[in-house]
This record gives sequence, C-alpha cells and structure tokens, in this order.
Amino acid sequence: MRKIAGNDELMTTREAGEALGVAVRTVQLWVESGVLPAWRTAGGHRRIARSAVEKLMAERTRVIDGHASEHKPSAPAALKLLVVEDDPDLLRLFTLVVEGWDFPVQLSTANNGFDGLVRIGQLQPDMVVTDLNMPGMDGFQMVRSLKKAGSGFANLAVIAVTALSKGDIQDRGGLPAGVAVFQKPVPFQEIEALARDLHRKRRPLPA
Repeated sequence: MRKIAGNDELMTTREAGEALGVAVRTVQLWVESGVLPAWRTAGGHRRIARSAVEKLMAERTRVIDGHASEHKPSAPAALKLLVVEDDPDLLRLFTLVVEGWDFPVQLSTANNGFDGLVRIGQLQPDMVVTDLNMPGMDGFQMVRSLKKAGSGFANLAVIAVTALSKGDIQDRGGLPAGVAVFQKPVPFQEIEALARDLHRKRRPLPA
C-alpha cells in the first residue's frame, strides 16, 4: 500500500470492503455519500485512508453494540426493517408496535442518516422507515444517497415519516421518486400494511 502524510496507508475500495466486511459497491456508496472520506488518483481510482476505514469500523461497532438489544431474533423468513429516527421515545414505540405484528420482523434502529447508511450497508434491510429532520446527516441526504442511480439500493423500499409539510419538503429539494411519505404522528397501520405486503411478496413459495 502507498503511504500518505502522517504515514497513513491508502486502501483501494476492494481492500476497504474486505476490512469492513461489505461489498465494494457499499464502500462506493459510503464514499459518495460522505460517510467514508476518499479521493481519486490521476487515473480516476478511489483511494481511502486506512485511518478513515478504522474509524468507520469503530463507529459501526458502536452502532451495532448500541442497538443489539433492539433486534428481534432472526428468522429465515423475517422481514428486515430498519427504523432511522433521532427521538428515543419514538424508537421505543416503534419496537413495541412492531413486536405486535403477526408476521416475523427483524427490527434494527439508527438515530441519524450516517448511522442509517452504516446499518444499511451491514444489514441489507428489506425496508427502511426514516425521519427527515435529524442531527448530523439528515434523512434527505441518506435517502438521496440510497436512491442515486447505481447505488445498489435504488429498489430498497423507503418510507419517510416527518413533521414537515409537503411544501417544506419541496423547499428542501424534495425526495426521489418511489419514496412513500407520511406525516407524523406515525401512521403505524399504514406502515404495517406496506411491510406485510412486502413480506408476502418476498416470502418463498412452499415446495
């Protein structure tokens, strides 16, 4: 590996992916969204400082450890649902409501867009429910990164739940096509219906 100032090592996206345990495309998504700082060589190749990869590894470990108790036991047919929300009381309410659904769900949570992208790259969820107004990286940035062409997550089911009005959302650049938007208070019945339909569609047919 090449060295940069401060004796830091440069890594390729493939090397970073191997270190982080994710696909190269996930590393590229993190780079493009600013989660993982990188730059391009004269030949157009991405290079990432090892210190940045190690920092992200530590951050990912913190996020996973911090939310480990919020996961329902994994089941082969469980729908993987990620909720991104900075209000801890609302996250607890989501957990209680989802536990009452009559189909298997593996629930994970994150409290801002940065954590959300880390969790998405790690867990590959089937559905993401996200707030839009959050500290740090907000829901707008996260959703736009996910829905960018070539992201690898363009077909991910994304639901935005927000206190912002339609006008407020448009004033902030709007949201990509295909993102369902609901106003707070959280419409749990509508979200359950969408999750149930997605679970039904992805459930393998009996042999």
